[in-house]
Amino acid sequence: MNLLESKAVLLNKDKIRSRFIYHSMKRLFDIVAATCGIVILSPLIIIIAVLIKGEDHGPIFYKQVRVGKNGKTFKMYKFRSMFVNADKMLDKLKEQNDVDGPMFKMKDDPRVTKIGHFIRKHSLDELPQFLNVLKGDMSLVGPRPPLPSEVEEYSEYDKQRLFVTPGCTGLWQATKRNEVGFNEMVQLDIEYIKKANLLFDLWIIWKTVEIVIKPNESY
Repeated sequence: MNLLESKAVLLNKDKIRSRFIYHSMKRLFDIVAATCGIVILSPLIIIIAVLIKGEDHGPIFYKQVRVGKNGKTFKMYKFRSMFVNADKMLDKLKEQNDVDGPMFKMKDDPRVTKIGHFIRKHSLDELPQFLNVLKGDMSLVGPRPPLPSEVEEYSEYDKQRLFVTPGCTGLWQATKRNEVGFNEMVQLDIEYIKKANLLFDLWIIWKTVEIVIKPNESY
């Protein structure tokens, strides 16, 4: 156990599960908001799909196995922002990881396409995750869903991120994003889980919309 964990208080999983009214209202909001999002943003979704297909004639969508609530795996959908077979290049790039801990992010990732740079900067590559929300694999707001390989390196403290349904956006994405490392990201997720309520969720969604309109240094 590292120093950060030794000073941390573990969450009460049973108390989190017992918030039936909040979770029910959150699920209802997710379904309504995701449906409206797909309908309202359908012209933008079509334009992005055409641009991705036109750049290299590859697949429009990218599916990747992620870990959700209670360790359950699911396929997460995104607009493809990288070249085909980009995953096969990951091992060669791991030494250039820009963040510490079991998470990979690289500012000038050579695998990203031209249209990919734009949609990632404005977080538009995440739009297909509305489908994950409707399926119940994800919520609009929650911790980022990790890769199985990342979870294998998690400590017991880190695994608390998996107590709740992962989100399309969250406190980390809407505030610090690329300004902090893995441990700080986990702390922000734990803080969200502790404070989670509908007003807090709405605030995070609002901050996310601001970032889409006026991007930070996301990559």
